Formats: sequence, C-alpha cells, structure tokens
Amino acid sequence: MPATEGMTMSVSADVSLTNASTIQRNSLDDSRVGIARLLWLLWAVLLSAGILADNLGSGFYSAFGRLGSSVVLIAAAWVWHSACHFTAVARYSRLIAIGMTLGAIGDFFMAGLLQRWIVLPKPELGGMLAFGLGHVVYIVGCFEARRSARLTSGSAMFKSVIAWQAISVVGWYLVVYLSTKESTRLLVWPALPYSQLLAGTAGVATGLAVQNKRFSVVAVGAALFLLSDLVLAWGMFRGTFPHRTEAVWIPYGVGQMMIVYGIHYASRAFSTKTLPGQ
Repeated sequence: MPATEGMTMSVSADVSLTNASTIQRNSLDDSRVGIARLLWLLWAVLLSAGILADNLGSGFYSAFGRLGSSVVLIAAAWVWHSACHFTAVARYSRLIAIGMTLGAIGDFFMAGLLQRWIVLPKPELGGMLAFGLGHVVYIVGCFEARRSARLTSGSAMFKSVIAWQAISVVGWYLVVYLSTKESTRLLVWPALPYSQLLAGTAGVATGLAVQNKRFSVVAVGAALFLLSDLVLAWGMFRGTFPHRTEAVWIPYGVGQMMIVYGIHYASRAFSTKTLPGQ
C-alpha cells in the first residue's frame, strides 16, 4: 500500500471516529429521557389527585398534590438538563431548570407555606417575586436558544413580544386595575410589571416558534402560564368562583410542564456542534 494511501485512510478513520463521538455527545442520554418520562406520569397523577382532592373538600391533600406536582417538575427539569449535558442544549436546559425551580418556590409562597420564615405584607408578593425571577431566567433561556439555534429574525421576535405585551396590559387593566377590592389594592401596581414579565416569556418563546416550529411546545406553555395568571388574578381581585382551582392549576401546571418537557422538542432545533465545558 502506498504511504499516501495509508495516511488518507488513517485520516478518514480519525474523522469518522470524531464525527461518531460528536454525534454521541450531542445525543440526549436515553436512560435519563426514560426517567423524565416516568416523572411525567408522576406529575400527571399528583396534579390530577390534587385537583380531585380539592373537589372532595380535602384542602391538605389538594395542596399536597398540586405542590408535589411542581416539585416533580423541578426534578424533571434537572433530569432533562443532565440528559443534555455536553450538548448544545446544555445552557438552555440549565436555564429552564433554574426557572422551574424558582416557579415552584413561587408556588410555596402563594400557598403561604414560607410566610413563617419570610414575613411579607402579602404572601403573594413573595410568589410574584419568585415567579418573576423565574421568568427572567426563562427569557434568558429563550435568547440562548435563539443564539444556539441560529434564529436571526429580529422582526419575528419584536412583533411577538409587542403582541403579547399588549395582551398583558389589556388583561391587567380589565382584571386588576378595574377591581374595587380594598384588600388587594397593595398588589395592583406590582401586578402590572409582573404580568408584563410573564408576557415577555410568551413573546420571546412565540418569536422562536414563528421561526422554528420545534419551539411551539415551549411557546404554548408560556401562553398557558400567562392565562393561568389572569385567571388567578380574577379570583384575587374580583372574587372567587366555582372550580377556581382547576381553572388556575390546569393551565398553570400544563404550561410549566410544556416549558420543561419542551426541552426535548427544542433540542432538535439546536446546532449539532458540541459546546465544551457545559
């Protein structure tokens, strides 16, 4: 065999091994994906049980089921992140996991379970702060996704964000600002930037989905989160109504789940280039 031919075969073999290694490192870990799927079943059971318990008049089991479903989503988010380790999806999945963790903390604030340690004029203020921080992280994650997926349309992002901002302001005005309940006046103005922040997540996620349909699951999840917030605000500022728990927790729980499990679908839009050190 000529020396040049041998060198060519050696280089080709090295390139093939390198490509195979890159593909392997950019593939999601199947074992962790399987764990995430099992956690989805546990999430669905807990959320359904919590809503059923609420209808049966069991406040303790209702709270246990609903809050438990949020804790399971934290676990699922971090499992997804571990499944994406050393891939182009790693940074995005990490940010989604952090955002979900902050969201679950917000749930515990809203349930009044952290008031003993962090005393606030209204427990809802702590919930709004935690959720707000979570959505800041979600938004940063969406911009990370935009960079890694190489989505370059600034017009799509701008139009989507403006549209959702308009929806949030109109919703806040009709549901919150026009409220006449004195007990919630302290929350009226903090609710505006909070609502706009949630709409910001829906806006940037929609901007991604317009450019690549693989982000549609995340975009729908963000929209459901905003819808649940408007329903929750109606109960807080206008008065309770029948089946309020279902009306808030079904879009909220499903929305958070879609944001977390949307990692799987969004990962297909990312560059196949391995990003070291993640």
